[in-house]
Amino acid sequence: MKPKVKKLYYSIGEVSILTKLKPYVLRYWETEFSQLKPPKNRAGNRTYRQKDIEIILKIKDLLYNKKFTINGARSNLSKKINTSDLEENNLTKKNKELLSLLERKLKDILDIINN
Repeated sequence: MKPKVKKLYYSIGEVSILTKLKPYVLRYWETEFSQLKPPKNRAGNRTYRQKDIEIILKIKDLLYNKKFTINGARSNLSKKINTSDLEENNLTKKNKELLSLLERKLKDILDIINN
């Protein structure tokens, strides 16, 4: 059996099949959730990425399984995204600190070699 190949971009029809949601539902959610804004290609067709599909599945879970209202799901999704942004910023700060430390160590090693 061949493993599924992940694509960079998916059409609204493909996303509809993957998520088991009608295209009109996906289009409606785009108007209700600011986090869901798939870009359009030159032909004007929506091009969904993997992160868009993950957001759609999260919205679907909140609305259909956890019985959130649209406003409740929107609020919950905003909190989750803000939290992940903070985590990403913390990781970036830690990476910068680590790079700075490595740079100092390498300079020390170069000084030892050159002297």
